[in-house]
Amino acid sequence: MAFTLPPLPYDTNALAAEGMCQETLELHHGKHHQAYVTALNGFVETKPELQGKTLEEIILLVKGNPAQAPVFNNAGQHWNHILFWKNLSPKGGKIPGKLAAKIDEDLGGLDAFKTTFKQAATTQFGSGWAWLVLDPSGKLAVTKTPNGSNPLAEGQGKALLGLDVWEHAYYLDFRNRRPDYVTNYLDKLANYEFAEAELLKA
Repeated sequence: MAFTLPPLPYDTNALAAEGMCQETLELHHGKHHQAYVTALNGFVETKPELQGKTLEEIILLVKGNPAQAPVFNNAGQHWNHILFWKNLSPKGGKIPGKLAAKIDEDLGGLDAFKTTFKQAATTQFGSGWAWLVLDPSGKLAVTKTPNGSNPLAEGQGKALLGLDVWEHAYYLDFRNRRPDYVTNYLDKLANYEFAEAELLKA
């Protein structure tokens, strides 16, 4: 079965008041994410070893293989964006109690978490992602990955939040001001309720 572009869990204009305009969402979801899905399906059609496998299985199968880098990049970006759309909310920025307590325990409090996350996102050279993960030891951690990689591929644990820091994610809204984009995400758009639900399922 071919991979498909998941619908957004909100209208394309739902995040505009909080700093992500309709054109950004239309281009990012409908063009960039769709391109990753289309390319991935093209690879699967021509590679029998990939057929019938889940997205996660494909990522783990091809990671670290230079000959399979195009497959990894597109599969990774499809996986990343599936999570990214769920990580955004027009009612974002509010951290529920159980996640807040875990952040206090593992990351030194909300301000420290935001500072660490912002540093990870702004120091990722070129394209990539910043993540809040539940690491293999059961503690929250902030990580970053280059290009289309992710915590699944890197063995960093379960991803709870992932922020796209490729320029196409923010250039229409923030131009080259990546730090402002990250701050806006943490304060206004991050779907911490989703992150807490994922934490409680882990």
